[in-house]
Amino acid sequence: MARFNRIEVALKMKEQGMVPLFYEGNIETAKRLVQALYDGGARLLEFTNRGDFAHEVFADLSKYAAREMPDLILGVGSVTDAGAASLYMMLGANFIVTPVLREDIAAVCNRRKVLWSPGCGSLTEITRAEELGCEVVKLFPGSTYGSGFVKGVIAPQPWTNIMPTGGVSPDPENLRAWFASGVYCVGMGSKLMIKTADGAYDFAKIEKLTRDTLALIGEVRA
Repeated sequence: MARFNRIEVALKMKEQGMVPLFYEGNIETAKRLVQALYDGGARLLEFTNRGDFAHEVFADLSKYAAREMPDLILGVGSVTDAGAASLYMMLGANFIVTPVLREDIAAVCNRRKVLWSPGCGSLTEITRAEELGCEVVKLFPGSTYGSGFVKGVIAPQPWTNIMPTGGVSPDPENLRAWFASGVYCVGMGSKLMIKTADGAYDFAKIEKLTRDTLALIGEVRA
């Protein structure tokens, strides 16, 4: 069961400005990755539902986070059906992110007052998501639409909260363009999860880049 309600999650997304997202099938590596992101200042993370037995990894990760980092808000992304959303919420997911707009997922999340963020690619989809109670809309893939799309949507709908994912990087020019367009926060995955030449996570660099990126977002917003 979620330890944080939808309003707490939405406010933390805005405060943090960035939602780091990752998938790791090895639980011990996943723990170290979460610790690096946490030590870098992140207090809200998205574990993506990819790979066989991903829910088993998340179950252990959820217990670990609740025990060792009780202020960490851990959610799940890449959820594609209501059954998976229900399962992850039972395992402690505090929010659900989907690649597309699914009304069945909206229903099961709303029943439990858990924040859900659907992937949308048009103003019609965004409006429908909001009619279904969505607080934060995921713009996916962000690189396809760009910051100009966000600006165009917010002009007639200033109440819309948009989180682009895909096409977001930690460099100043990229972040300035997104936040200048009016995004609520950004989702960042591979550009944040730095690896060494042999393909292993570089935990020290991930921690530093997380800290630096959060600081940069604060400067950009100011």
